[in-house]
Amino acid sequence: MSHWGETAGILSRLERLAREGERAALATVVRIAGSAYRRPGAKLLVEASGTTLGGVSGGCLEADVREIAGSVLETGVPVLRRYDMRGDQDVLWGLDLGCRGEVDVFVQPATEGAFAASASAVLERLGHDAPFAVATAIEGPLPERLGALRVMGADGGNGTFGSPELDAQADEAARGLLDAGTSGVLDFGGHRVFVELLRPPPHLVVCGAGDDAQPLVAYAAEAGFRVTLIDHRQALLEPSRFPAAATRIETRPDDERAGAALPPAGRALAVIKTHSLTHDREWTRRLLAAGFPYVGLLGPRLRTETILQDIGAEGDPRVFGPVGLDLGAEGAAQIAISIVAELLAFTSRREPDHLRHRSEGIHVG
Repeated sequence: MSHWGETAGILSRLERLAREGERAALATVVRIAGSAYRRPGAKLLVEASGTTLGGVSGGCLEADVREIAGSVLETGVPVLRRYDMRGDQDVLWGLDLGCRGEVDVFVQPATEGAFAASASAVLERLGHDAPFAVATAIEGPLPERLGALRVMGADGGNGTFGSPELDAQADEAARGLLDAGTSGVLDFGGHRVFVELLRPPPHLVVCGAGDDAQPLVAYAAEAGFRVTLIDHRQALLEPSRFPAAATRIETRPDDERAGAALPPAGRALAVIKTHSLTHDREWTRRLLAAGFPYVGLLGPRLRTETILQDIGAEGDPRVFGPVGLDLGAEGAAQIAISIVAELLAFTSRREPDHLRHRSEGIHVG
């Protein structure tokens, strides 16, 4: 989910660098095997000045990737590098990480060449709310086409690999990956193409713009949620109070316009924290009726049970109240962390537990 926002931030930065005549390289994780910190699609922007944005690991690979990026900027030739951290290969690379996994990273010029020619099409789609796929040529017999992009969505495609046949093969494969919900490297007769699926982030509706909502909105946005903040008090919705909110709406739950203000329920979650029993009850009623799959309620269990009894929704499994994971949290910031942790577990369909209890890879399943 974080790849959508990360990619948008990196491409926006690239757009500005290109306007200013600056140069940069882009590193992308295209394949992992075994243990890895980031999934395919994770990106690191390396500017000619040395400034970076994003990441391809937890900090283990970045130093080496920066060196490769410098070489790529000098030669203009993309590089596909495999990092094998399993046994002797780890020592051979001189990394001594002991992570027991493989990571393939593709590094290419980003402010010029094949990638730059199609990057604007990717950035334009990131401004909307529909899934799409980006296919990148990472290996093949035509070096001048490495890094070329083919951008595909429900409305068709943009960009080309320089071969109508390869474009058609990539389009068909991308449609399959869009259905499966996965990214991966595919081989088309000697051409290796990384197809990255980009799905828009889930929406989070926060009802209540009190001071304790500030860390929740900030942390949720940082984690990748597209936050809609709703309150009937205009003064509390000032952009300076919630700079990370994508949308701020002044309305009450009983306002006829409130329903139209809500994002699509199928891809949205909600946290209700108006600190008004009446408003919390009515927002709960409206959001459940709209079909929200997750409605979190701040406050003690008895308060939640009272609200559900009042609206005839006792035992509704979509209601999470008290909202958040049991982390021993106290204070607005810690409670916000516990709520965002629960939101991530819900969207990932994971039962929260200690990672040390997980026998398989973190990014498996």
